[in-house]
Amino acid sequence: MAVAFDARRFAVGDASVSGAVHRAAPPALGVTVVVAHGAGTRFDHPFLVAFADGLARHGVDAVRFNFPYTERGGRAPDPAPVLEACYRSVLEAVRADAVLGAGRLVIGGKSMGGRMASHLAAAGAVVDGLLFLGYPLHPAGQPHKLRAAHLPRISAPMLFLTGTRDALCPLERLRAVLATVPRAALHVVDDADHAFAVRKRSGRDAAAVMSELIEASLSWVRGEVAAAR
Repeated sequence: MAVAFDARRFAVGDASVSGAVHRAAPPALGVTVVVAHGAGTRFDHPFLVAFADGLARHGVDAVRFNFPYTERGGRAPDPAPVLEACYRSVLEAVRADAVLGAGRLVIGGKSMGGRMASHLAAAGAVVDGLLFLGYPLHPAGQPHKLRAAHLPRISAPMLFLTGTRDALCPLERLRAVLATVPRAALHVVDDADHAFAVRKRSGRDAAAVMSELIEASLSWVRGEVAAAR
């Protein structure tokens, strides 16, 4: 059974963006996970909704939100400073919430959304963890342009969930990067691509993959975030 979520508006400068809060089903772990969407989707993409719902059903509050360009109905992402400013505003709103701001806070998201969260943490945002659903290690078709120089500056624990067929995050290159990061955990989803889609011959479907992502995330949250109180 899905957990109901509350629609939200998050102020971003003189404007606002759509969002949603999935309240944790009891017993709550006292952890909130903020998950931002990827470049080609929105905050209400079924993948992100299912992931946030799965966390909430197992005691973790979850927050989703739009970036300004998707709120406007645009397709091309805003410049990184605009994306980061939006994420920072949402983070401030979550901290100000009487319930969400009282516990541990994890930030992250799908692809670009997770990368923006990593920029905030590398710049000094105080969080209790980061969760990446398909970290975009390099731009499409540009494997020489690694987006990893800032990761060693992050002291909070991090979880990277990635597929063996992710064209934007070759597994061996990711392993090499994570060897330089203080507190990074890796969970590999067999046969999954950057969108966590698997081929029919894998014997699994999207629901099975989503269950794996949620279970791996919850295990990490319980061990690295909730238990660190």
